[in-house]
Amino acid sequence: MPIYARDFGEGFHWGVSVSAYQIEGGWNADGKGPSIWDAFVRRPGKIYRRQTGDVACDFYHRYLEDIQLMRMLHIPAFRFSISWPRILPEGRGSPNPAGIRFYHQVIDACLAAGIEPWVTLYHWDLPLALEEAYGGWLNRRIVEDFLNYTRLCAQEYGNKVKYWMILNEPLAFTAAGYLFGIHAPGRRGLRPFLKAVHHAALVQGEALRLLKSLLPKAQVGTTFSTSPTFPYRPKNPRDRAAAARYDAVLNRLFVEPLLGKGYPTDVLPQLNRLSKYMQPGDLERLQARPDFIGIQNYTREVIRYHALIPWVRGRPIPPRRRKAPYQAMGWEIYPESLYLAIRQFAQYDPNIPIIVTENGFAAENETTDDPARTRYLQAAIKQVYRAIQEGLNVKGYFIWTLLDNFEWAEGYRPQFGIVYVDRATLERRPKASAYWYSRFLQNQEPIE
Repeated sequence: MPIYARDFGEGFHWGVSVSAYQIEGGWNADGKGPSIWDAFVRRPGKIYRRQTGDVACDFYHRYLEDIQLMRMLHIPAFRFSISWPRILPEGRGSPNPAGIRFYHQVIDACLAAGIEPWVTLYHWDLPLALEEAYGGWLNRRIVEDFLNYTRLCAQEYGNKVKYWMILNEPLAFTAAGYLFGIHAPGRRGLRPFLKAVHHAALVQGEALRLLKSLLPKAQVGTTFSTSPTFPYRPKNPRDRAAAARYDAVLNRLFVEPLLGKGYPTDVLPQLNRLSKYMQPGDLERLQARPDFIGIQNYTREVIRYHALIPWVRGRPIPPRRRKAPYQAMGWEIYPESLYLAIRQFAQYDPNIPIIVTENGFAAENETTDDPARTRYLQAAIKQVYRAIQEGLNVKGYFIWTLLDNFEWAEGYRPQFGIVYVDRATLERRPKASAYWYSRFLQNQEPIE
């Protein structure tokens, strides 16, 4: 049966997602302070071909062009992040007027084009000044500074922006940046990871409550990375237990404290070590009822028991070894994982809407011909429709991403954009997937 965009309902939100560091460039323009990523990309061996986000897609100077491009493609909503060090160069203290003005201009241009702005407060670009002053996410002082940043954003943009997200994928930035050291700020070890986890979870709850109190008419949520976990050998109890431990980390670690369930120590008792960093009243401070839950899904993980790996006692088996299809990030192409993630998160509270705030496909050496991406997006959107048909409360879908951008440690090699960006000229050229998405959004072309 053909599926049209209109079949998702009148109030369904369709859009694209981006993040500040990955597209803006202008890394030191007009009074912007450095972020931990501005420092990290300058460390040898950390980024593919020593590439940086100094220029990225130059959205800082080309935002009008990109917003008009979205308008031409009939994209109704634009999820972007505010760069904390662009508006507060030291992370606190005096705001930067040029940075404040920039986001007013972006929001105003979106509204003038009939595009709904969705704002993420934190997409990983912590002000370097806070990292140097007290260790950033390793210190509870981050909570107070983040709340002051939140107040500033609410004061400046709250009368224009209806949809807000607090953190982008807290597991991703705490694990990659503080456990494995492959992302900024490059710390490694369980101790920094656990500290960062607890402080990020505190910020998540505290800032969500604060923003809802400051902007009672706004819709305030946050976003979580998701990867449904499967045992490599379904009948093997050790593999099943390892998959459950991975699930506790990959999918449950941040959403459950937010919803008042505490950390998932039932299958991963080692998480009780988080109590070392907790103070009286923290369990209550972790909690807040979001207006929506943002989930971001790209793949699943298939887990095999491994006795020598601490804590989780297991490891993911890459799709290549399983002879499964995969894309340019090495992730399995498995569109059903989006449905499974929606179903898992919908079980917490069916009254809280779920928004798919990121989903997409990475290619390599691609220009404007991208049939694999179009096929993947169609398959993924069918899984969203499947969830809706089963009565799950899904209210939006955002493609990652608009432009071929800076993909963190992978540099510019993986291309997630539905718009090609020529790295030499920064010329934008919509890909076939962008034109397909546009036709779909206008109900001109269904998914078969």
